[in-house]
Amino acid sequence: MSTLLSSLGRWSFRHPWRVLGTWILLLVIMGGSALTLNKGFDDSFSIPGTESQEGLEQLNRTFPQVAGTGAQIIIVTADGAAVDDAAYREPIEAAIADFEQVPEMSAVTSPYEGLVDGSISDDGNAAIVQLQLDGQATTIDPAVTTAVEDRVDQLRDELPPGSITALGGDLYAAELPALSIVEVIGVIVALIVLIVAFRAVAMAGVPLAVALIGVGISMLGLLATTQFATVSATTPMLALMLGLAVGIDYSLFIAARAQDAIRAGTTPEDAASRATGTAGSAVVFAGVTVLIALIGLGFAGIPFLTTMGIAAAAAVAIAVLISVSLTPAFLGFVGHRAAGRAPKKPADRGFARRWVTLVTKHPIVTTVSVVLGLGIVALPAANLQLALPNAGVLPEQNQARQAYDLAAENFGEGVNGPLILTGTIITSDDPLTLMEDLGDEVAKIDGVADVVLATPNETADTGIVQVIPETGPSDPATSDLVRELRSHQQQWHDEFGIDIKVTGFTAVAIDISDQLADALLPFGIFVVGLSFVLLTIVFRSLWVPLKATLGYLLSILAAFGVVTAVFEWGWGAEALHVTKEGPVIAFMPIVVMGVLFGLAMDYEVFLVSRMREEYVHRSKRFGATRDVAIESIRSGYTASARVVTAAAVIMFAVFAAFVPEGDSNIKPIALALAVGIAVDAFLIRMTLVPAIMALLGTKAWWLPRWLARRLPHLDIEGEAVEREEQLAGWPERPAAIAARSLTIRADDHAIVEGIDVSVAEGESLVLASDDPHVSRAVLLAFAGRVSPDDNSLLRVGERLLPSRAGWVRANVGLALLQSAPNPRSAIRSALDANARIVLIDGADDLSPTARKDIAAVIRADDETQPLTVVVTAHSADSGTRFLDNAGRPGASTLTVTRATIPTEVNA
Repeated sequence: MSTLLSSLGRWSFRHPWRVLGTWILLLVIMGGSALTLNKGFDDSFSIPGTESQEGLEQLNRTFPQVAGTGAQIIIVTADGAAVDDAAYREPIEAAIADFEQVPEMSAVTSPYEGLVDGSISDDGNAAIVQLQLDGQATTIDPAVTTAVEDRVDQLRDELPPGSITALGGDLYAAELPALSIVEVIGVIVALIVLIVAFRAVAMAGVPLAVALIGVGISMLGLLATTQFATVSATTPMLALMLGLAVGIDYSLFIAARAQDAIRAGTTPEDAASRATGTAGSAVVFAGVTVLIALIGLGFAGIPFLTTMGIAAAAAVAIAVLISVSLTPAFLGFVGHRAAGRAPKKPADRGFARRWVTLVTKHPIVTTVSVVLGLGIVALPAANLQLALPNAGVLPEQNQARQAYDLAAENFGEGVNGPLILTGTIITSDDPLTLMEDLGDEVAKIDGVADVVLATPNETADTGIVQVIPETGPSDPATSDLVRELRSHQQQWHDEFGIDIKVTGFTAVAIDISDQLADALLPFGIFVVGLSFVLLTIVFRSLWVPLKATLGYLLSILAAFGVVTAVFEWGWGAEALHVTKEGPVIAFMPIVVMGVLFGLAMDYEVFLVSRMREEYVHRSKRFGATRDVAIESIRSGYTASARVVTAAAVIMFAVFAAFVPEGDSNIKPIALALAVGIAVDAFLIRMTLVPAIMALLGTKAWWLPRWLARRLPHLDIEGEAVEREEQLAGWPERPAAIAARSLTIRADDHAIVEGIDVSVAEGESLVLASDDPHVSRAVLLAFAGRVSPDDNSLLRVGERLLPSRAGWVRANVGLALLQSAPNPRSAIRSALDANARIVLIDGADDLSPTARKDIAAVIRADDETQPLTVVVTAHSADSGTRFLDNAGRPGASTLTVTRATIPTEVNA
């Protein structure tokens, strides 16, 4: 990965206009697609398979008058008046007659008809006019909603002075998210931080430009997908918030590494290549973790949340791709100006060095202080309550919010969250009495304020009971009432013969919240388990991923604690423009857990990987001692603190910008992410991590040998790129194959060790061994099929192994003749790809005729251009004779002997 990214970075640096033009073209294409395919957002919530959803679908078929979207008009009289007065009744009834003529209006319920109980308040000072429209809120023609609003405005003017009229209900409960100047301020803050971090205006614009282009592509692409998928209005805001934050950060990591290299004397091209291969590898790893976590939102089994996760994951994926390609391209435009003004004070004498020295000198005090402090901050999280949004969380100046408050004040909180009980009554011979009797039974349930309607439909095959709870739609007591009603389903089935389903918007919201709560534990296990496994692979350690995972959990709990304190307890709610205290949006925890996981691992990788790099280098020189471990922590921390600090401040600024004026759905998510980022970056990664690492000392890098052998190796810090740069001058003379101290191991035992060989282009080599397993192992190492020991040096076709094993496998011919049914075809196949290096195993085990046959093939191919040939043989003489027949006299030989290993390894 790192070598591939390094090559991409070099190519992008050399061809900046091509790279920029490609991304701009993609932006234009997405813009055109958005203009032609955008169908609008759909904020309808549903969970297929739940009782409430099945109830709604049944009502759509049999009782459409109550299945659509509802709206309500609240009229409150002036002091001393009653809604029955002619001054109120006449204009209200005239308005009702006009509402009945509005297209898509299925029913209008007058408070004066008495068909529905509770439409006039007990004191007679307020009334509710219920409107029922066909379809869901997102499918209703905007002209219909405008017509209703205009007629309500007219009614407001017709009523006596001092009257209050407000329009609300489900149709107007959703507020479309929109950008404000505060979000722009977040971007400005990010630019200022970048200027300070880079000390170069030209470089500061690189991450910002990369992120903005990536976000533009993501947003336009998301608009286009509304033609094919149901996308909620909250989805683009989440994707925008994430795409902008990670886009800036990922490009920052690469650009900062390039700037460090340029300041150290590296050419801009080499710096861009190296930065893309090293920091770019970590960016890809961090991005993949975020992708997995976001796609994991599908654990909840809720379509709109799954779509939200996929859309946000797509924005992050684009941020990764554009960062590793467009960042080095912009570096090509910037050139030597990327160096900027070097800091006056060396890094080893700056604040970061002093801070990490203090932390590592007092690791126990630091650890206890951070854990205890965050534990206290996390305490409110135990009281976190979840619900879906309703008009009660809209800004107070919003008319739907005013209608919600007026209804609660005059009719009780429950009128804003009615429940519907429905069932089939086709077997009843007296459906009207049946529904009245059922309504009487329902009214006896604790928590039911009123049963306003209990009636069959026109065809008398379906009945409904409309229930007004005593509490509001977001109140936990309303959820308890829904569960209580469902607990009586069998009783009512036995008594009335009706299979009751509890449904309605409020019941759907409760079912979604319950399903999200149930998904939190498996999702948490998935995220935490994934975190532990990935970090174990990356850092080859058990302690490092354990403390990283526990730190992540502390960050999550602290973020949830702050959200609970603000949104439910009201601490600082006014300053953050929280319109109403109460439960937060139900999918906040699962979204925040997924997003913060990837970002936390991002900082962990950039900090700890530099510590590990320092430890590996220092332990080779001075031994694995505690002093070496401590100094490695301090040096690695100092080297990466600047970029991690800048990245965290930018992330915090972007997320925090969505809090004060943000959409009510996004606001708690943004606050949780802002707090989580600040806690995780500054308290966990930059304070707690070095303290715990200091406590562990050399044990921080402990990993059982049996586990180390089974784990794949992920080069996320570009070790392969740095190794290639260090060995760029080896070997001194060009060679088709060169090896130094080549050692090959199996199950921790050396098969061969200490091999030194050099084969010039066009020459031949015989690998002679009395054990074919040994010579074949060396041949497979030359072919990129077997990885040599970490301390070995091996270059084939000018490519260093094992980092370039993919190229070697594709361009070096390999013929294993013993297992080939047709040796001639095997040789021909090895040469067909125009390979100029061919490796042959088992030639001297063939019959003389077969050996002559394949020798002729080699001799014919060798006439076109120089061919380097390596063969294995039982002895140097037999191998030399084979090459003589192929027209390649004077071959060099290498006798390969077995290392001392147990006999079972040979098997």
